[in-house]
This record gives sequence, structure tokens and C-alpha cells, in this order.
Amino acid sequence: MSELNDLTGAPYPGAPVTYAEARAAGVELRRSRWGLADVAIAMLLALIVPVLVLGSVLAVGVPRDGAVILLGSAVLPWVGFGLWPWVTTKLQGNGIGIDLGFTFAPIDLVWGIGGGLACLILGSLAAWVTRLVAGDFGSAAGNAVTSADVPRWVVYAFCLAALVGAPLAEELTFRGLAFAAVARASDSRGLPAVPVATVVSALLFALIHFEVVRIGVLLTIGLVLSLLRARTGRVGASVIAHGVNNLWGVIGILLAT
Repeated sequence: MSELNDLTGAPYPGAPVTYAEARAAGVELRRSRWGLADVAIAMLLALIVPVLVLGSVLAVGVPRDGAVILLGSAVLPWVGFGLWPWVTTKLQGNGIGIDLGFTFAPIDLVWGIGGGLACLILGSLAAWVTRLVAGDFGSAAGNAVTSADVPRWVVYAFCLAALVGAPLAEELTFRGLAFAAVARASDSRGLPAVPVATVVSALLFALIHFEVVRIGVLLTIGLVLSLLRARTGRVGASVIAHGVNNLWGVIGILLAT
């Protein structure tokens, strides 16, 4: 542990400010035992649970319609992205608030709106470059909603998930669990913890969407969100920025349906 970390109370470079705040407040802290394996578990659950649940639902005779598939694919990944970080830090650490910086401060609103606008601007630039190379493209989720014959309430539910649920769940995993786990592992290996965690968490975020043509756009957005986590020491600003970024797509969906 470096001298700087001893002074600030942070257990490793890039640790959330909430850890040092809790330590300064006299909170009795447990040694965290979660790590990179939990990041892998979170992502595997996010991929496997939708397949298993939707497969089981369809197998028992539920009609294969757009409503079931859309809501299932939008909400079920939260078992991995949202639930697992909460469970593992609760059992093996001090919870998501302290260990992952999953808290909100008033200044996060400013950083979040600014970061969300940066995501939109830089993401649009990345999309423009991608179109020059690969031609026109769109979001797989957005295309599914606008092209599927689904009830209006499903469209609204999907939009709500994109604005609130996805930012909360995905940021908890990528800017929370992944950022912290990679930073801690990097520091233990003598690597620059914050730069490595910023890049790796953004790359994981981009890859988990499985949209090759949008990889540049997703990586750009992920880097902005990870930089917010690095700058503020909390996940709150990246959650807000993620929602602001998704707002543009939600408006497009509502106008198209």
C-alpha cells in the first residue's frame, strides 16, 4: 500500500471514495474477498439467465411474441449485472455502497449530465466514423423494439428499462465491480491501477453487448463512463450519464413506434 493510500485510507489506487469516507467515520470494515472471478460470474449470469428463463418459458407453450422476448432480454440480464455485485459484496465485503462506490452526491448530477452529453457527442463521432467504414447500422435492441409487433405498454416498459434499469444495473457491474476488481488486481501486480481499470472496464462493457459493428461506439461511451468513475470515485455520475446517453435512443424509439 502506498503512502498516499495510507493517508487517504484507500486500500488500493482507484478504490471508491466511499471506502475512505467510511474508514474516516469509524465504520468497522471487513477485508473484501470479491474479485475478478465475481466480474466473470456477473457477466455469465447476465448471458445465461435470459437464455434459460426465456427458453423455459417458451418451452411450456407461452406464445413466442415480441413482448416476452423484449422484456426478457432487457430485464433478465439484471440478475447478473445488478444482483450478483450486491450479493457478493454483501457476503464477501462491505456492500455495494462502500466497496463499489454505489452512492450519489449532488455533484454527481453535474458530472453525470456533462458526461452524458460527452457520451452523445463522442459516441456520435464514433458512429460517423463507423458508418464510413461499415455503412449504416443501428442498435440491436432499438431495432428489435421498433420492428417488433408489440403492445404499446411493452415499448414504454422497455424505454423505462433503458433509462433507469440498465444504467443502474450495468454501471453497478462495469464501473462498480469490474472497475474496483481490476484496479485492485492491477495494483497487486504493480500495474497502473486506474488507467488499466478505466480501459478494461470500458472494454468489457463494449464486448458484452455482442454488437461488432458498434464496438467503436460502445467503447467510446464506456471510456467516458469509466473516466467519470475514476474522476469522482463513485458510480453515481456514470449512472446518470448512462441514462442521459440512453435518453436519445429512447426518444428515437418513441418517435418510431
